[in-house]
Amino acid sequence: MKIRFMSIGSGSCGNCYYLGVDDYGILIDAGIPSKIIRATLKREGIPFESICAVFVTHDHADHIKALGVIASKANIPVYATRDTHRGINNNYCMSKPIDPMYVRYVVKGEATQFRAFSITPFEVPHDGTDNVGYFIEVGDTKFCIATDLGTITDEVSFYIDKANYLVIESNYEEQMLMMGRYPQFLKERVSGMTGHLSNQATAQYLAKNINEHLKSIWLCHLSEENNHPELAYKTVQMEFARYGVIVGKDVALYVLKRATPSPMYHLE
Repeated sequence: MKIRFMSIGSGSCGNCYYLGVDDYGILIDAGIPSKIIRATLKREGIPFESICAVFVTHDHADHIKALGVIASKANIPVYATRDTHRGINNNYCMSKPIDPMYVRYVVKGEATQFRAFSITPFEVPHDGTDNVGYFIEVGDTKFCIATDLGTITDEVSFYIDKANYLVIESNYEEQMLMMGRYPQFLKERVSGMTGHLSNQATAQYLAKNINEHLKSIWLCHLSEENNHPELAYKTVQMEFARYGVIVGKDVALYVLKRATPSPMYHLE
């Protein structure tokens, strides 16, 4: 079974990722307008009607804004932890709430079987009401997404270590953040243990923990103010080189742009 992945949006302006097989797929987060999601998928030849579910990482606006519209207009269930659903219901950005008939719950550490997808949420340290990454298995293919997290815990590392394909946050460059225009409280929030991962932290973790079954890495959720795609890429590439890992030979490395859809990637 062939698996397809693309980023529809990755950044503080809105996050949404597509993961699908031949005739259906899921979204991870829906923080950009549904019409953009629809149009992007249509350009790839994917009918919006083939989307069967949305799995939510946490309740910040840039991950949830379109959930109510998508659920009600397309009859798509929304999966999240119980606390995340509570946070979604209380969020100012939800002009249209999720109809209770489309609410579904996931439990951290427990796999939800959704057609060909086995989807396990796991705890990540962030400052939403509740926060998860997802480990997704389709046959022998193992896909992991870990975004919006301030540090890589042992639990996060456990799931990353099993992945063939990894989407991981590389939000900011440390010096750019500290020398930039953000007020001090926001700098502390971003760089804190429940904030976001820096290029340096992500690079060091990946270089120290890469294994032979990790095929592709996508760096996600880059800050517009405190990062550049080329800088994030080079930071990871150079750290890999220090450990003798060659990007393009030993592992594929990509950077997902904030407001521009990625190509469609076909996962083996």
